[in-house]
Amino acid sequence: MENVVAKLSNVSKLYGEGDLEVKALDNLNLEVLRGDYLAVMGASGSGKSTAMNILGCLDRPTHGHYQLNGNAVEELTDDELADLRNQELGFVFQQFHLLQDSTALENVMLPMLYACIPPYKRKELAEAALERVGLKERMNNRPNQLSGGQQQRVAIARAIINKPSLLLADEPTGALDSNTTEDVLNLFDDLHNQGITLVLVTHEDEVALRAKRRALFKDGTIIQIS
Repeated sequence: MENVVAKLSNVSKLYGEGDLEVKALDNLNLEVLRGDYLAVMGASGSGKSTAMNILGCLDRPTHGHYQLNGNAVEELTDDELADLRNQELGFVFQQFHLLQDSTALENVMLPMLYACIPPYKRKELAEAALERVGLKERMNNRPNQLSGGQQQRVAIARAIINKPSLLLADEPTGALDSNTTEDVLNLFDDLHNQGITLVLVTHEDEVALRAKRRALFKDGTIIQIS
């Protein structure tokens, strides 16, 4: 089990009740191995985003079990879940979710504030993370002074700053042009090659082909994995 970072076992997610009940996930089973690069694909409503939310501890399964690094996630309190998200998970979204009045450096430092890392150490680590994603010269720029691709790089630096066990990317290239998409995917390749475990939700075949494995969702479960 030490090789398994995340494991969903017979996970179902239900919304509503009675005639209005919707089954977003239906007895889903999935393992994410350490060092994995998994692309999650499927049509709108297939359950891929719901699965991502559960993997990211942003939602809880209605039935079934989720283990993250051996921790039974469904048994944790809300405060324990918040700590787990901060310590073990990194998130990258289609919309960058950067603080507009803060510099790139300040945005990247934010997760370390919640992790109680000393201020001098936060600055040092954030500068190193921005250099790692190729933004050493732009760390004092605010988001409106950066291109879309540069903003996504800031978001990626922020996501990896606490050295997460699992990096989750939900349509991370959806708001980017083709050239910038290639740059961001090259960065994901580099991070994966450096040992980061990555799960990426996408509807684009060319993006999914960059991953080492692909899981196709339909009607709340996985119908193919390759």
